[in-house]
Amino acid sequence: MGPIVLFDKSFLQSLSLDESVWFDHFFLTNVSPLFFVETLADLNKPARISSSPEDKVRIIADKFPVMNSGPSAHHADLALSNLVGYEIPMRGQILLDSGRLVSIDGKPSVIAGESPVAQAFARWQDGDFNALERGFASEWRQRLSRVDMGALPELLLHCKELNPDCSSLSDAKAMADTFTSSRQAPYLKMEVCLRLLEIPPRAESRIRSRWARLAYPCIHDLAPYASFQLSVILFFFIALRSSLISSKRPSTLVDIAYLFYLPFCMVFVSSDRLHREAAPLFLRENQEFVWGPDLKASLREINLFFSLYHESERDKGLHAFAPTPPLHVPTLVSDLWDRHLPGWRESRDAEPTAAGRGLPADFADKVKRMENAPTFSPGPDEIKVGDIQSTAIKRRVRRKKGAWYQIPRRFPPRGDAPDDDPIGA
Repeated sequence: MGPIVLFDKSFLQSLSLDESVWFDHFFLTNVSPLFFVETLADLNKPARISSSPEDKVRIIADKFPVMNSGPSAHHADLALSNLVGYEIPMRGQILLDSGRLVSIDGKPSVIAGESPVAQAFARWQDGDFNALERGFASEWRQRLSRVDMGALPELLLHCKELNPDCSSLSDAKAMADTFTSSRQAPYLKMEVCLRLLEIPPRAESRIRSRWARLAYPCIHDLAPYASFQLSVILFFFIALRSSLISSKRPSTLVDIAYLFYLPFCMVFVSSDRLHREAAPLFLRENQEFVWGPDLKASLREINLFFSLYHESERDKGLHAFAPTPPLHVPTLVSDLWDRHLPGWRESRDAEPTAAGRGLPADFADKVKRMENAPTFSPGPDEIKVGDIQSTAIKRRVRRKKGAWYQIPRRFPPRGDAPDDDPIGA
């Protein structure tokens, strides 16, 4: 399991099925809800002679990372939680979309069942699209077509920091950051924050009361993640107004929203030109943007390298014969491991292979205890995300994907079960 990577639909769509296997294997992927929505929206696109919308979605679903993925919580929920006082870590870890908080030996842990997103993609692989999803796809495309991206929200016209035109995307980013970090016109800025983040009216009084109790800090100090999200939105409108971003593509709204999830990854990979220009402006020093075609080429090279292994080795499953990228073959994948997981080369030399390590003796017992433990719901100041000791996620994976066995071909013994038969894990 490698560096945490946020990806967009354009990148995953560009991969072959075998390349997607290695992407899933060598990275821990943050699955943004936007990826789910973008894929679903394809159901409502006009059919082509060569393929139907259902075929297109099924092909993407086949490449969906299952082995090492974590579906992210929705950005709107995270912003709301941050504004009412919950900590939202912005250090690169994935904040899961669902899960139960339990206590094991007095230490907090999280256990999550198979996520709704993973369940949906599993059904889509079999061509199963229900009426609710089709209706959602239609509504999403209609919503995008109604948005006037050239219009500036009326509230922003009263904000002096946002009035001057800018000549570059970096200027637009600086202007947005100044807005969120300044204490001038605090009531107007709070109103802008609540409106642009679409905070539910029922939560506004609680947010305003907390803000007053803290002596009216700037948005950045009040809620760092909500401030980050607000900066992205302001950046978008400023860049649009200054003609630095095109307003001709409704999908630009979705593209820019991927940036909301940058705090929850180490690497962002995309084949979208807007992401290539804008994402680096919002990354921390220890993060990086990777151009999709470059990572695809690296995954293709790795696929060719491991294809030379004997069939008896490949039948052992990916974790047994390829626990890490090739040690002595320079690839972008190994470079990313070097930069974000320093020491992995020495660790591999010092430890037995993945097949020899196995699981801790008490692993199954610990998972059962987590499943049976009662749920508890702490307040904002009772527990922080960094206090969580362990996380268990249930998955349903296919034994074989493309040309590769994701788990050993003969484990567990299942007689003549098909290679692509889903197995719970």
